[in-house]
Amino acid sequence: MRKGIKIAVIAAAACVLCTLFLVIKGMRDNRRRQLTCGGINVEFADSYNFVTPEDIESYLTKEYGAYIGQRLDSVDLAKVEKILNNKSAILKTEAYTTPDGKLNVKVFQREPVVRFQKGGNGFYADEKGFLFPLQSNYTSQVPIIDGEVPLTFESGYKGEPVTEEEKKWLGNIISLVNYMKASKTWATNISQITVRGNGDLVMVPRQGKELFIFGQPDGFEDKFAKIGKYYTTILPEKGEGFYSTVNVKYNGQIVCRK
Repeated sequence: MRKGIKIAVIAAAACVLCTLFLVIKGMRDNRRRQLTCGGINVEFADSYNFVTPEDIESYLTKEYGAYIGQRLDSVDLAKVEKILNNKSAILKTEAYTTPDGKLNVKVFQREPVVRFQKGGNGFYADEKGFLFPLQSNYTSQVPIIDGEVPLTFESGYKGEPVTEEEKKWLGNIISLVNYMKASKTWATNISQITVRGNGDLVMVPRQGKELFIFGQPDGFEDKFAKIGKYYTTILPEKGEGFYSTVNVKYNGQIVCRK
């Protein structure tokens, strides 16, 4: 009998707690329905400055409409994210509301690894090979590749390269840039890379007048080893400025020209 009473008491307490929970939840939901959006809070998940909080507000004002003053639980968070995710320098966003009446947006910007300059058009590429235009707010300090860049893009273009051949070339370039970054030496000593009409990459060193003809973006380890050998064996013997070009694109050869 005592056991039965104990069970009944526990069951009754559980019912009371459940009812209390539902009442509190209902009160919160009702309060939430009465809240209106009083402003926006923008948070960045990285240190880039391609977009600003003011940009985020401007995008939403133009494409979403009047969210300030809108009932908080009716703010279309999916629409907010879709608008912002469509911006070229933004990788993704997370939108949510809070009981203080704020629309909160967490912004993840794209991380560029290389910059291309082709004619009057400038573009970044991120690690995944996504191309997006240069941004007026901020310039990222990444390797620059100019000249006859074999990528098809027009002003304002964003997205992956057009053809499989272009995708492969860009993938090789990203691998090259990552190799240079990992070595630290070459990322520091090479100031620019130019693409010639025949597809050869030309490395421009930060110091010295020699241009290093690298060829296609492949065989990184071997080619950079030959550039290193030039600096340790040929340059000390011939002197600075004796050669104008150093070709390392051929297997087993270093071809120097005055």
